[in-house]
Amino acid sequence: MSDNTMVHKRTGTKEKILKVSKALFSEYGYKGTSVRKIASNVGIRESAIYNHYMNKEEIFLEVAKDMFSSPFSFNDGEIRESAMKGKAFLHKFAMQYKLLTFDKYNESMFRILLIELLQNKDIREQFMNEFHNKNIKVLSEGFFIMMQNTLIRSSDPMIMSYEFLSTLFYIRLQITLMRYDSISTTSLSTQFEKHVDFFWESIKS
Repeated sequence: MSDNTMVHKRTGTKEKILKVSKALFSEYGYKGTSVRKIASNVGIRESAIYNHYMNKEEIFLEVAKDMFSSPFSFNDGEIRESAMKGKAFLHKFAMQYKLLTFDKYNESMFRILLIELLQNKDIREQFMNEFHNKNIKVLSEGFFIMMQNTLIRSSDPMIMSYEFLSTLFYIRLQITLMRYDSISTTSLSTQFEKHVDFFWESIKS
């Protein structure tokens, strides 16, 4: 068997482990999901899991990292191009956030994440690095570019980023808590758009 075939085989197995783990964590939670259960659902021996991951925690961290980083990935050129569109940049960011909020899988993982953040230091650190810090960086760079081009008033771009992101996070938390108690969230479905409108009016030149 060629080296390339072996690489593809390992990559495929690792991807399957992550896919199965996402589904199991979402359904059974972190404590209710074991390495044995993951291996069984993947269709491999439990020992084979350890060829790819040291333990269940590392698998969960990888799953969480994917959830944190996937919606808000911009390179420097994309940030500048998007930021030059002003309000459209904030709208795009908020709509990606909204899609996550109302996605069934991400909602389940978000609930588990809220629990694990209080119990697992590694997950707290990853949350801060992959979700909070990276999103604040994207937003602050976007706001700085808007200021340079007089699209918005001059201010502290970092504080602007905190203000914009914190409301989105709170709306997501509110929706998650309401859906956990089977309360309709229809009235909140337009809150993301309203937040963008209100925020833009407060910062535009």
